[in-house]
Amino acid sequence: MNNWPNHRWYNDVIAGLIGYLTTVYIVVVNSAILNDAGINREDAMIATILASAVGCLLVGIWGRVPIIIIPGMGVNALFAYSIVEQYDFSYEQGLGVVVVAGAIFLLTAITPLGEAFKQAIPDALKHGITIGLGLFLVLIGLENGGLIVSGDYSIISLGDFSSPFVIVSLLSLLVGIVLFVKNVPANFLLTMLIGTGIAYMFGTLDTEPTTITADNIANFFVMPAFDHMISATFWIAVLPLAIVLIFESMGLLHGQLDMIDRHEAFHRANKSSALTAMLSGFLGTSPTIPAAETAAVTAAKGRTGLASVVIGVLFLSTFVLIPYISLVPANAISPILIIVGVLMMQSIKHIHIDDMTEAFPTFLIMFMIPFTYSIADGMAFGFIAYPIVKIVSGRKHELNPLMIFISILFLIEFILKGMM
Repeated sequence: MNNWPNHRWYNDVIAGLIGYLTTVYIVVVNSAILNDAGINREDAMIATILASAVGCLLVGIWGRVPIIIIPGMGVNALFAYSIVEQYDFSYEQGLGVVVVAGAIFLLTAITPLGEAFKQAIPDALKHGITIGLGLFLVLIGLENGGLIVSGDYSIISLGDFSSPFVIVSLLSLLVGIVLFVKNVPANFLLTMLIGTGIAYMFGTLDTEPTTITADNIANFFVMPAFDHMISATFWIAVLPLAIVLIFESMGLLHGQLDMIDRHEAFHRANKSSALTAMLSGFLGTSPTIPAAETAAVTAAKGRTGLASVVIGVLFLSTFVLIPYISLVPANAISPILIIVGVLMMQSIKHIHIDDMTEAFPTFLIMFMIPFTYSIADGMAFGFIAYPIVKIVSGRKHELNPLMIFISILFLIEFILKGMM
């Protein structure tokens, strides 16, 4: 198991501590997004902690790799703003979508279907989804920070820059950018803490803490609902979520395992990721994915599953910090959404702009996700356009039958929406 001659167990313990400090921000950020979907902030925190702990423990013990599994940024926006709000589902019905999409992800992880999906979807569309999610997160971050608002004579306009709330947002964003570009350890956590301090100084902080007792945790129970499975809308919601989970997990794991030369562990890690994503629905949160912040763990010499186990245990200890975490205001969280969104947009460098049969569908996904305020609709535009531009360009031989089938499903989705 130890392929590194100078590796010691305490390296994994230290790496696990660093990984936890780098990602504990997710408890605040994810709960804020889930709160928009209809669950109270305290329950959302409990659900986020449980899912993160289960995911890290599972990938550490079963996958035996130093991967962080937490509710995914971008995926949580898809859950809250597309699945729950756009389709008018209850929170419990949204969790039912999570369970089914996670089950599909798990099916692809334990069968050859995973490789088939991987080969079927063009890289251009995968990158378009990632960039579109990034743009969407930037938009949400700017809105939450009051930096943009609905315009009187335009769709959006600048917020009131004389408002203390907006000033706090701007200062917090500046702090977040400086800490990030200087690669300060636990920069997201520090951004939230400093942003909260700035909000307190400007008098915009709600100083009434949230208290969660052992009874709150013991009585926490959010059961996914499946009463809407027979509706077309349910399956319209499942499709984009399953696609995002499958390809985002594959891409992140390949990159992360490449950093530590552990390619042989991919299938175990992917199964762990898929199982946790499905369990997320029963734990009361949007799906989990391998976190990009895993790079901090590997950089700190984390090489085995022990690092992930340490992170999982530390997440469980977060319950005692909830009264303090709940004080973090939205404008101390918005910089993290903006920075993560910008990071996701880096995939734009992989787009072949000189080939419009690849670039045009990709750009449709990128722009239509934030412009329609719907990740599912944005994906549909690109997936429908891709086979059309290939066929009219005389390049239908580049299309995979499975890709055509997925495109037809998205087209049916649009047709059904038009009939509703």
